[in-house]
This record gives sequence, structure tokens and C-alpha cells, in this order.
Amino acid sequence: MPPTLPAQARAAVLAWYDAGGRTLAFRASRDPYAILVSEVMAQQTQVSRVLEAWPRFLARFPTVDALAAASPADVLRAWQGMGYDRRALNLRRAAQVIRDEHASQVPADIAALEKLPGIGPYTARAVAAIAFGAAVGAVDTNVRRVLGRALPGAPSAAAGSWIQEAADASVDPARPGDWTHALMDIGATVCRPRRPACGACPLKRWCATAAEPDRGHEVRSRAAPSPVRREAFASTRRWLRGRIVDRLRDAEGDGWTRIAGPIGTHGRATVAEALVALAADGLVEVDEGRSSYARLATS
Repeated sequence: MPPTLPAQARAAVLAWYDAGGRTLAFRASRDPYAILVSEVMAQQTQVSRVLEAWPRFLARFPTVDALAAASPADVLRAWQGMGYDRRALNLRRAAQVIRDEHASQVPADIAALEKLPGIGPYTARAVAAIAFGAAVGAVDTNVRRVLGRALPGAPSAAAGSWIQEAADASVDPARPGDWTHALMDIGATVCRPRRPACGACPLKRWCATAAEPDRGHEVRSRAAPSPVRREAFASTRRWLRGRIVDRLRDAEGDGWTRIAGPIGTHGRATVAEALVALAADGLVEVDEGRSSYARLATS
């Protein structure tokens, strides 16, 4: 059984959050659908981009039913600027499941949430805690680092099962949504991967790592990767896929657009392969008679 944070530590974290937690527009919502959208948007995306896109997306698709009834093309256009476009299609598919299997109500049950397309353990628990007040711990990179450092006996990489049990046991049962936000904020602003600001941390008094500074701050977080030479982003397939989808977003209506290389450093063959891959992922449609013509998926 992993250790847990004592009640005094939870109170200190929540007091810190009340005094200086990040004020983010989507945190004011109590609508489970709006919260689900914000959590999916926040996957692998900077908060600043979510703050801009979230209200725009909800204005276009204000309800589960509106999103479920939309075409993939409409959803992809509303998702512009967010990246990782498959998340948009998964969110649309999740809305369809919610409409068809849950009477258009976002389920509160974690198991049901995890069955939704594109929803993993973290997002399911974040929605359950924030939208429904479930006393469960949502473990993202920030929470893993905070608890992995603060709790004694953490495995060297804060293994998944250990950290999930520790997160669930440490949740403040009266304010699980605020607790979720608070741990994320501590990880994002104070308990940083390198040079954590331990003096400003509300958990300093109870933190196992802060009490043993000679052991270093990385011992209870995932090991930092060795420096590697990264490929220039514009030369990656991900960059190319994004440019193709953006070009199709800008096309008028659902007409066909010719997509042929070169695009950036990618030649014709690579562009053609990218179109095939995008079609396989359900993001675009390719004209059967003209393989270099494509459009955003319409169904």
C-alpha cells in the first residue's frame, strides 16, 4: 500500500491553490461536456492554446448532440490550431457514443469514460473528479512528478500502478476537482522538472525529496532522457500531415483540392504517402480517380 499525503498537507495544497492557483476560463465550467472538451484539448497541448480554442469550439458545438451530428470536416475546421487532429475526430466519436449509449449525458463512471474513443485513464479520472466530484486521482506528468517526489518510498520512475494508487489515496475527498487542478498547478509552476522552487511549494514540509536535498530532485521523477539530436520539425511526417490538413481546412466547402509535392522538403512520393495515411486515419478523403486530390473527411 503506497503512502498518502496527510490531511494537513492536503489543506496546505488547497490553501495555496485558493490563494494563487491559475485562473483558467474552462475551470469555471460545471458542464461535464465542456469539461470533457477542455480535457481532451489539453492533451499534449499548451494551456494558452486551449484557452483560445475552447470557447470557439463550444460556440460551434455547444452540446454533445451538436458535436455528434457534425461532419468530420466541420470538426476539423473548428479544431484548427490545436494540432494532433485525430483528437478532434475521437472527440466527435466520443460524442456519438455518449449520444447513443448514455442518452447524451457524459457518464460519471470511470469505466464508461475510459471506453469513450480517445479517453485514457488520466482524462477519465480528471473528468470524473472535476465534473462529478469523484474522489479519484488524475495522474498526468505534473502530478506524477509532484507525488513521486513528495511521497516516501516512491519507485525510481514512480511506476504506474504505485502512483495511481497513491494519487487515489491522497485526493482531498471534499474538493477532488480543486485538488486535481492544484496538483497540476504545483507541477507546472513550482515543482518543475529542473530547478524546482521548493521554497514556494505548499508541500515542502511533508516532501520526502525536499527533506533530502543531497539525493537530487530527479530521483523520484522519470529519468531525464539523454540529449539527442532532434530532427528538424519541418522535415517530419507530423509536420507534413499538419500542413496538408491545414491546406484542406482553408479550401472552400467540401470541394476537392489538389495536394501534390513538394511541400517544404517533402517530395511528391512522400506527400502521396501522407495522403494515404491521413485517409486511413479518417481525416481526409482521396478522390479515387485523381489520387492527388483530397478533401477533409465528410462522413
